[in-house]
Amino acid sequence: MSRYTGPRVKVLRALSVDLPGLSRKSMSARPQPPGQHGARKSVSGRHSEYGMQLMEKQKLRFNYGLTERQLRRVVLAAKRQKAQTGGKIVEFLERRLDNLVFRAGFAPTIPAARQLVSHGHIQLNGRRVTVPSIRVKAGEVFGPTENGRKLGVVRACLEDPALSRPEWIVLDDATLSATLTHVPDGLDAAPFPLDLQRVVEYYAKRI
Repeated sequence: MSRYTGPRVKVLRALSVDLPGLSRKSMSARPQPPGQHGARKSVSGRHSEYGMQLMEKQKLRFNYGLTERQLRRVVLAAKRQKAQTGGKIVEFLERRLDNLVFRAGFAPTIPAARQLVSHGHIQLNGRRVTVPSIRVKAGEVFGPTENGRKLGVVRACLEDPALSRPEWIVLDDATLSATLTHVPDGLDAAPFPLDLQRVVEYYAKRI
């Protein structure tokens, strides 16, 4: 399954939640599900348990901008850890370089952050990188390259970030570089409401 490139607010309305990694826009102006009869639908009352599990899984996929295959790889890696699977899934997603570029305030969304990385405007530990899926380790430093700091989108986002910077990311204003001070606790690291147990249950029968 390819990465989603369609209308973003439509996804927010379908999942009944704002996903800051996907879009800076909000579903608040039109909170009902999309479609001709969207206003008559109830998110909690008309879904089976499978449907609710699917919705929680889709929140992760769309917010972090992954394909289904990529998300399955993350889940498999999380299942191999001794810690709680759900928490590890979110931890691994939060430690992706494209997500950290977004959470540090260098990009308005994760798709925009992914583009910055892919185009070589981001460096990790002083080296230019082009792989958005790199899993950053505690203590590593990342941020825009010299040319990246001049980009209007980077400057605008630093002045008006989409989210408040989490406590595990520290920004150096002088060098415009950020440090992942410690590994985030995945159980409450996602910047949107999420039922991790339903995500784990969704994949329990599929992996």
